[in-house]
Formats: sequence, C-alpha cells, structure tokens
Amino acid sequence: MPSAHLSLTMLHPRYWLLWCGLGLLWLLVQLPHPWQMAIGRRLGRIAMRLLKRRVQIARRNLQLALPELAAAERERLLIANFENVGCAVFETGMAWFWSDRRMRRWMQIEGEEHVRHAMAGGSGMLLLSCHFMTLELNARMFGLLQPGVGVYRPNDNPVLEYAQVRGRTRSNKYLLDRGDIKGMIKALRKGEALWYAPDHDYGRHASVFVPFFAVEQSATITGTATLARVKNTVVLPCYTLRLPQGGYRLVIEAPLADFPSGDDHLDASRSNQVIEAAVRQSPEQYMWLHRRFKTRPNKDDPSLYSV
Repeated sequence: MPSAHLSLTMLHPRYWLLWCGLGLLWLLVQLPHPWQMAIGRRLGRIAMRLLKRRVQIARRNLQLALPELAAAERERLLIANFENVGCAVFETGMAWFWSDRRMRRWMQIEGEEHVRHAMAGGSGMLLLSCHFMTLELNARMFGLLQPGVGVYRPNDNPVLEYAQVRGRTRSNKYLLDRGDIKGMIKALRKGEALWYAPDHDYGRHASVFVPFFAVEQSATITGTATLARVKNTVVLPCYTLRLPQGGYRLVIEAPLADFPSGDDHLDASRSNQVIEAAVRQSPEQYMWLHRRFKTRPNKDDPSLYSV
C-alpha cells in the first residue's frame, strides 16, 4: 500500500527543478479561482502549439466518438478541450494543496443520499468514475464527504509519487495500485468507497469489445463487473463537473440496478453507457488526449489512428 514519506534521495539535485515546479504550483493555486482559470485556458492554448501529437489524437477521438457534430463544431470543442487541459493543471494543485475550508466553498454535492444509504447498509461502494480533467478534484471532494480508497498508477519518479500519494490521500484513506485486484476486493468487503475508472483502453487482457460513443467495437475492461460481484457492493456512478458560473459539482448517481448481470459484454456496455452519458454533459472537460480506441477486435485490423 503506497505511503507518502520523504526520503533523503528526493533532495538530490536532479529533483530540484521538480520541487521548484511543485512550489510554483502551490503559489499559483493561492490566486483567486477566476484568475487561475483564465491563466489555465491560456496555458491550454499554448499547449496546443507544443503538443502536436496530442492534438492529433484528441481531434481523431472526437471524429470517432462524435461524428454527428459538424467539423467546425468539433474543432471548437477541441480548442475548448485543450483550454480545459490548462485548467486541469491548476485543478490538480487545488485538489492537492487547498485547505478543506476553501475546497468546501467551491464545491456542491448532488446525490449524497446514495452514499449515506450505502453506509447505513454497510455496503462497499464501487465509484464508477471516468477521466474528466477534474478527476483529482473528484477524489478530493468525495473524500470530504466520505474518505475512500483510490486506484492509481504509481509513478517511477519518487518526488512525483510522493506528491500524488500525499495529494490524493489528503481527504482519503489510501491508494491501491491499479493491478491490485485483491486489495480492491478487500476494500469493498470492508465497506470502503473505491474509486474506479474503466474508461481507458487497457488492451486485450480482461477486455471485451462493446460500443462506446459511436465506435461499435471499443476495448473495455471487465473489471467493473468483477468488482461489483463482491458481496454487498453497490455501484455508484460518480464524477465532477466544473460549473459555468464557477465552482464544481460532485455528482453521485443512484446505484446501478441489476448489476452485474453475469454477461461481461452486457455489463461492459452498460458501464460505457453510464460514462458516455456523463461525458456528454460536458465533453470539453473530458480527457480526449489518449488513444481510447487503439485496440482493435482483430490484431490485423488497421489502426483507427493511422489516417
């Protein structure tokens, strides 16, 4: 189980620039929130000029996922998406460094009753989430409601690992490596809230091909149904949206009924439908930067990203 402990090796000169960057981020998130968002949007515009490959991937994802939009509309969405990338830098800093008091001032909660009901019944809560740009805030805000357990990918850089573990456990209990299925099952059996995001393409292993947006054959892991089979576990869709007027809304939806069904394809398709419905509320805030549709049903199928 990862823990946030400083060590002398982290003070090596090769990490000094990174420490300075984290210090700068701490300073920047002390600014008024509207200033941070304005700077973030500008930063995102600059990122578009520098991260050409990511721009190509995001543009292609939008073409594949939202073909019903006109090309000009998708291009506007692409620009807005990269503005959100810049804002996400600041929102990560908010999640890691803001005090509980300041965090509470900027957050709203919708669906708290579903958490309270699950807790009253002693149920484990599988938080079915996704990779919105606000994912760090999602974990922090839920932790202020009810401290839970996060699933993450450890970082090889010890300073970044320290920063993310310390930041993500500021309002939560502990983190689990995304490959630690036994640890996840144990947490759910103990009645914990477990944050889980199955919306990336994790390859063929333990995956099925089901629709996601307009792509009929999208590789989708079956882990959601596997974890939902743990006795006395409820599945609560959970995500965070930035509000147009400022602030953030933590959305916790009602537990999925009759889930899992026992059919991996049906269950994966249903979890994708839940995530898609959330993303369609604010698609510019979703992380379109990764090749979500890279794995094809047949290894010989041409890549969807080769055009």
